[in-house]
Amino acid sequence: MQIILLDKVVNLGNLGEVVKVKDGYARNFLIPSGRARRATALAMKEFEAKRAELEKAAAAKLAESQAHGEKLAGSTVKLTQKAGVDGRLFGSVTTADIAQEVSKQGGFAVNKSQIRLSNGLIKTTGDHPVSVALHTDVTVEITVTVYGETA
Repeated sequence: MQIILLDKVVNLGNLGEVVKVKDGYARNFLIPSGRARRATALAMKEFEAKRAELEKAAAAKLAESQAHGEKLAGSTVKLTQKAGVDGRLFGSVTTADIAQEVSKQGGFAVNKSQIRLSNGLIKTTGDHPVSVALHTDVTVEITVTVYGETA
């Protein structure tokens, strides 16, 4: 299926590009999330009329993400979980836990889908590096410190 990208999509293309993707990816993800539109003649004309407006909105979104990224870069998020005497947690620290704490600390909303755990869920106490993808072009490294709480 041919689609017009209304936003930058990682590993696919930039705003305004016409790309060919599988039908299911377009119908089930890109079009409902507002990142793409079917590439028909009418849609192409409408897109060209709105192109400057969409580029301006994308630039504003990028600038906002960069400002949030500068605020978050290098920060430390502290979490407390129940743990055994050997430092292993009863359960794990999830992306939702981290996103909630980053949102409180940063003063702006961070979704759990923006948190990237390179080694899977955190299951031990101590310091753990975590990436936060605020935008397709803005990724920030933070440290999550997990403290053990004995039961």
